Amino acid sequence: MEANNGSKKHTSRNLLIIIGIVVVALIAMGIGTYNSLAKQSQTVDAAWSQVENVMQRRYDLVPNLVNSVKGSMKQEQKVFGDIADARKSYGNAKTAKEKIDANAQLDQSVGTLVNVIQENYPELKSNNNVQTLMTQLEGTENRIAVERKRYNEAVQSYNQNVVSFPKNILANMMGLGQKTYFKADTNAQKAPTVNFDDTTNGK
Repeated sequence: MEANNGSKKHTSRNLLIIIGIVVVALIAMGIGTYNSLAKQSQTVDAAWSQVENVMQRRYDLVPNLVNSVKGSMKQEQKVFGDIADARKSYGNAKTAKEKIDANAQLDQSVGTLVNVIQENYPELKSNNNVQTLMTQLEGTENRIAVERKRYNEAVQSYNQNVVSFPKNILANMMGLGQKTYFKADTNAQKAPTVNFDDTTNGK
């Protein structure tokens, strides 16, 4: 009987040791996963900050271009109204998704203005000040594209870890979800046609 009791105690002790090792391993894995995802999340946030910086630069440049051409484009009030609405939406945006959506709206309205200038206002197109502003806007658009790509790459890496097993279980337990991609609005690259024969435009 004593031998059996000793054997049971030994087995129980070994079981507790095994359970303890498993618990410690799970805690260590959880901490490692959290730290890894936290670092990747910071990388995504840093990349998003760069995107915001270049979008803010474009946001700040747009009024300069509008003010430079508005006096000579009095019949284009709808275009200027769309730009004002888009800037207002961007200025009021709080979340990344809201800013991405507002940026697409601003892309489209500014694209319309640039196309109208190039196609219908040669005197403005050749104006040095307008040329400089349009060049700066073009450069900003290119920087937005570069930073958007870097941001999406950081998001992809982070999201792949969040959904991979067993990290997805720990991520869900820790309340870590997937990040939003910055998808380019294909409509923004195709500025809407402006009808110059519409005499009601701007009234």
